[in-house]
Amino acid sequence: MSGHPTRTAALWVPDWPVLAAMAVREIPPHVPAATHDGRRVVAVSAPARAAGVRRGMRRRRARECCPELEMLDVDDARDAREFEPVALAAETVVAGLEITRPGLLLLPAGGASRYHGSDTALAEALVARVVERTGHEAQVGVADGILAAVLAARSSAVVAPGASAAFLARRPAGDLVHVATRPDVAVAVTDLVQLLDRLGVRTLGALAALPAATVEGRFGETGAWAHRLARGEDLRPPARRRVEPDVAVATELDPPAERVDVATFAARRLAEDLHDQLVTRSLVAGRMRITARTTEGGALERTWRLDGPAGVLSPARITDRVRWQLEGWLTTASVRASGRGAAGSAAVPDGAPLAHLALTAEEVVPAGAEQPRLWGASSGEDQRAHRALGRVQGLLGGDAVLHVRVQGGRDAADRVYVVPFGEDVATPRDPSRPWPGARPGPAPAVVPGAPPDVVVLDAAGRPVVVDVRLAMSGEPAVVRWLPDPLGTRGRAQGDDAPPPDAAVVDWAGPWPLAERWWGPAPRRCVHLQVLLDDGRGLLLASAQGRWTVEGVYD
Repeated sequence: MSGHPTRTAALWVPDWPVLAAMAVREIPPHVPAATHDGRRVVAVSAPARAAGVRRGMRRRRARECCPELEMLDVDDARDAREFEPVALAAETVVAGLEITRPGLLLLPAGGASRYHGSDTALAEALVARVVERTGHEAQVGVADGILAAVLAARSSAVVAPGASAAFLARRPAGDLVHVATRPDVAVAVTDLVQLLDRLGVRTLGALAALPAATVEGRFGETGAWAHRLARGEDLRPPARRRVEPDVAVATELDPPAERVDVATFAARRLAEDLHDQLVTRSLVAGRMRITARTTEGGALERTWRLDGPAGVLSPARITDRVRWQLEGWLTTASVRASGRGAAGSAAVPDGAPLAHLALTAEEVVPAGAEQPRLWGASSGEDQRAHRALGRVQGLLGGDAVLHVRVQGGRDAADRVYVVPFGEDVATPRDPSRPWPGARPGPAPAVVPGAPPDVVVLDAAGRPVVVDVRLAMSGEPAVVRWLPDPLGTRGRAQGDDAPPPDAAVVDWAGPWPLAERWWGPAPRRCVHLQVLLDDGRGLLLASAQGRWTVEGVYD
C-alpha cells in the first residue's frame, strides 16, 4: 500500500497520562500536576508547563520550578481505563476505531468525512462529542497516512489529500516518536533519531530521500519502519475496533468432580455450549480462560492462547485444552493457589475436588475480521500447523508439544523459557526491563540445551585464556570441538567423533558477566563471539577455564 495511504483521522488528548491521574485523584484542573516514574517527569499538565516544568526533568528540579506541583505515579492500566470513555464518545460519531495508546486513537476518515460533509466537519463533530461526553478537550487531525494524521492532530490541522508527503518533508525527524505505541519503541525511535542527527539527516524529508534498501540495511527494522512513515506510507490502515463482550459459560459440578474423566465430561458440554454461542453470533476468540472453584473455596484460573482470530474453535479442541488443564489441577503435584488469577484467590488443597467450572472466550472479534494473505503467516500454513500440533497434544498430552518464549536474562540460555504449546502464561522475568550486562542483538538462532565443550586456540596452538582483567592470552585462531560421548549435538547414536577444527576469521569481545556475586552461588563468565571460516557464527562462554558453545548464529 506504499502508493495509496489511507485517509486517516487522529484524535489526540494532550497530556493524557497526567489528566487521567488527576481525574482519579479528583485534582482540580487549575492545580499544576505531573506524572513521574520514580526518577523523572513523564507527563505535565498545562498549568505545570506554564510554571516551567518539562518532561524529562528530575523530580527535585520540577519542584524547584513549581513548589505546589502535584506529583502523581505513572500507571498504564489507569491511563487505559480512564481513556475508554473518550473512545466510546468518539464511537458515537464514527463506528469503529483503533486505540493506538491511551490519549491517541485513529479511525479511517474516508467514509466518515463523506457522511459528515467534509474532513473539517468530521473533526469538529469528534471534538464536540468528546467534550460533551467526557469534558476533555481533544484535537483532531486528518491526513493521508498515520504519521501525517498524528502530527496534524497536534496542531488541529486538516492536510489536503495528496499533500501529506510535502507536509511531512519539513518536519523534524524527532516527530517519529509521536507514533510510538510503547515505551520501548519510543526509546528505540529516540536512539534512531539521535543517530540520524549525527549523520546529518534531521528532517523527515531528508530521511524519505534515502534509498529504502540502504536505510533498512544500515538501521534495521526500526529504520525501515521510520523510512516508510517519513515517505507518507502506511504500515497498515487503522484497525477498526468493534467492541464485543466476552462470551462465558459455567456449570456447577454436583457431586464435585474428583476425577479427570468426570470433570472432562462436564467440560465437553460447556465447550459445545460455548461453541454454539460463538457460531450463532458469528464470533471467534483469541484466548480462552478456564476457571475452576474447589469445594474448599480455592480458585484456579488459566488462560490459553488459541490459533488466533482466523482459527476454528471446535468443541473438541476446547475440550482438549480443558482436559489438559484439569489433569494438572487434579493431581497433587500441580494443584496450587491461583496466583495468576483473580486477586485474593485462596490456596487450593492438594486433591481438592472441583465444584464449579467456567469457560470464557476472550479477545472476541467478528468472524472474518482478519483478512488472510495469499502467502505467508496468515495464508493457512499456521492454521494447519496448529491443528497438527493440537492433534499431537490430544494424543500425548499438553506437555508433549512445547514452544519457546523469550524472558529476561543476560545470556542466551537464560532467556529461553519453555511452555506448553498454546498456553498463555507470563514469563517469570520481564524481557522489557533493563538487564545490565546482557548481550546485544541479534540473538543466536540456535541455543543448545547442553552446551558442547570446545577449545579455543591461538595461532601458535596454545589455549586462549581470559584473565580477571579481561586480557586474552592470544587472539582466537582455531575452535576445536571436543568429543561428545553423550550425543548432545544431535548426531547419529554412537557417533561421538567431534567435528573438524574450524578457523576463526573474525571475533569480538570478550564481555564479562557476573551475576549474584554477593550470594552463596555466584556466576562469573566471559562471552566471546567468533566467525568461523565455514560461515557459522558462535557465541562462546568461558568459565573457570572451560569454553562452551552457548549459541550458533545463522
